[in-house]
Amino acid sequence: MSVRGTDLKVNPAEETIRLGPLAVRFLVTGENSGGTVAVFEILVPAGQRLMAPAHSHGHYEETAYGIEGVLTWTVDGKLIDVGPGQALCIPRGAVHRFDNNGAEDVKALCMVTAAAIGPHFFRDMAEVAHAAGDPPDRAKTIGIMLRHGLTPAPLPPKS
Repeated sequence: MSVRGTDLKVNPAEETIRLGPLAVRFLVTGENSGGTVAVFEILVPAGQRLMAPAHSHGHYEETAYGIEGVLTWTVDGKLIDVGPGQALCIPRGAVHRFDNNGAEDVKALCMVTAAAIGPHFFRDMAEVAHAAGDPPDRAKTIGIMLRHGLTPAPLPPKS
């Protein structure tokens, strides 16, 4: 079956990007959805903290849906656990990040509306992560974030 000359298929993007210990599997990209939505699955190993700094984005919402395990999101300074069957909509402009603080691997689904971010962002981040080791080069990471419409949050003051 085709719509407007495009063949419909399940998971039209079907691409997995390794970002250090994390895996991001795109299911739908802006190219597949006319720019309306990007959908990707994230796999976060137990005890894993997000490598990139907290950030915000002013041009789209991000909704996370828990499938397995519990992912702890920090949104505007508030800790929010998202487990299986739970969803969290992060509004435009909210500073956020996530960590897997648990002993179980996490699988979650993320939807970005409109599809302002896609595989190209995660490919660029993976390249920096693979080249720099642990932790990745912060200046390069921030440069990539800015190029893709993410605003990195400032680092908290050291005590």
